[in-house]
Amino acid sequence: MTRQPTLRNPAEGRTIAVVGDVYRFLATGDDTNGKYAMWEAIVPPGGGPPPHVHSREEEGFYILEGEITFMIGEQRLVATAGMFANMPVGTPHSFRNESTKPAKMLISVAPAGLEGMFFEVGVPVAQGATTAPLPTRAEIEKLLAVAPNYGIEIRVPVH
Repeated sequence: MTRQPTLRNPAEGRTIAVVGDVYRFLATGDDTNGKYAMWEAIVPPGGGPPPHVHSREEEGFYILEGEITFMIGEQRLVATAGMFANMPVGTPHSFRNESTKPAKMLISVAPAGLEGMFFEVGVPVAQGATTAPLPTRAEIEKLLAVAPNYGIEIRVPVH
């Protein structure tokens, strides 16, 4: 069966809130025969995931607007618009918006599949939404419970 090209206009694409960030999916594994997935992420000030490690996919980040602070192992890097970062499988990393303005980036994973985790734990928001509700404790706990099913090790700080 021949697949059709995937075209998304601005604001089109399944849009969900994932622990406070807004993800608009541009391509999923269903669109790419499992080769990759790509989404736009809007990360509010203070937003971003805890340190984690992927066991299955490479993850790429391209900053479109604002700035994102990456922690790659023990290295801290502030990435601004136009910068790209790729995290190889097995690389401990996290990202956070430490600025006072929302940041926007493209995130890709190859191969596809991780988007299933976000669809499982995310909260649907309207197409075109640029803000997400604050994450609830239940949403965070669900993410922590589901992540290992997708080969993700979340490294929560121990206090």
